[in-house]
Amino acid sequence: MRASPRPSRVARTRPSIFFVTGDAATFFFAAGQFEAGRAVPRAGFGEGGGAFLDIGRLFVRYLGTCGELALTVQRSVLTVGRMTDERRSAIALIAGSAGMIITMIFHPGGKIAPEQLDQMIRLNIAVHSLALASIPVLFLGAWGMSRRLHGGDRLAWAGLVLFALASIAVMNAGTLNGLVAPTLMRQIVAATPETRGTWQMMLNYNFQVNQAFARVYSVGASGALVLWSVSILRYRTMGLGVGIYGIVLGLATAAGFARAS
Repeated sequence: MRASPRPSRVARTRPSIFFVTGDAATFFFAAGQFEAGRAVPRAGFGEGGGAFLDIGRLFVRYLGTCGELALTVQRSVLTVGRMTDERRSAIALIAGSAGMIITMIFHPGGKIAPEQLDQMIRLNIAVHSLALASIPVLFLGAWGMSRRLHGGDRLAWAGLVLFALASIAVMNAGTLNGLVAPTLMRQIVAATPETRGTWQMMLNYNFQVNQAFARVYSVGASGALVLWSVSILRYRTMGLGVGIYGIVLGLATAAGFARAS
């Protein structure tokens, strides 16, 4: 069984639809039927409302005009590719990664003056809210990529499970640093000299827990990247260079964070 038409059918199909304009009227020829001087509804061309007007990719396409009335309504046939599941997954990965990058760019840090506290807290909440919103978007993209890389040994799905656990860790980190830390900062500013040390200790503890969750995310996401890359190399679902690059990057990142710990 052939998925595409024979060359002889292509040769017959290409000239089978055209318009001829004369002095008296416009003539229309389609599929061997000659109609003179009148509009012919699309329903007259067979099932689907047209003769070869809706043939998809890998087939001969008629790039002329089409509409409910073939001679009166003119519409261009769209040539933009369909929004496939792979494209949606790629968009989700790009959008989620962009949100994380923006969070890191505008993440506040360093020493600040007391009068700058409110501004810093608002910025801190905003960027971490963006990061928290980016987490499910990234996971949706990773889920679609795992479907694309799926093989019989479940390596891609194992990478997705590991990435899901890492996503939970980074969600905790973002919540502690973006929502809990601002409250502790306000308590430190409003505290008396006797209680300020306690609040500072709680803020330091919150920071250490946040950093621990961030390291879990970094190592877990790196491990997921390695598993996806091994699946790429094994089943050749993407380029060989992509798989090698993913393995090297994932192992180097995981080793760097493990050494820093």
